[in-house]
Amino acid sequence: MLTIIAAAAENNALGKDNDLVWHLPDDFKRFKKLTTGHHIIMGRKTFESFPKLLPNRTHVIITRKKDYAPEGCVVVHNLEDAIKIAKNDEQPFIIGGGEIYKLALDYAEKIELTRVHANFEADTFFPEIDTKKWNKTDEVFHEKDERHNYSFTYITYLKNQ
Repeated sequence: MLTIIAAAAENNALGKDNDLVWHLPDDFKRFKKLTTGHHIIMGRKTFESFPKLLPNRTHVIITRKKDYAPEGCVVVHNLEDAIKIAKNDEQPFIIGGGEIYKLALDYAEKIELTRVHANFEADTFFPEIDTKKWNKTDEVFHEKDERHNYSFTYITYLKNQ
């Protein structure tokens, strides 16, 4: 089941200057738990925002750059090829950025969204979720606390069949 996983603010902000605009340790833990052992499909800029490869995941990078070949990664030039690469993984994840999320909405069957309860200035945004096509199946609220400057909600959506 191809799954989009993202953290987006109330105004759908994802990040600015190729970086996140919040720090939510519990969300990072959840991301790691869900994606470990799977293919993570992303755009080049998202990949380049990482300090290093994420352990125990197959990195599939979508880029228009024909000579792009970072070590330890699979490079493709369109989303369809990325999905083909991950076809034997029962749970590949689309992890960003904004343009890749927009393209992936047509292919994904599930969205794992962390909705950060604030608005941010950003240059990258998550696409609007069409509630006629997507059904909210679960949500878990996380209060703001000493480790989290913002409250947030984990929301799971499944595509209507």
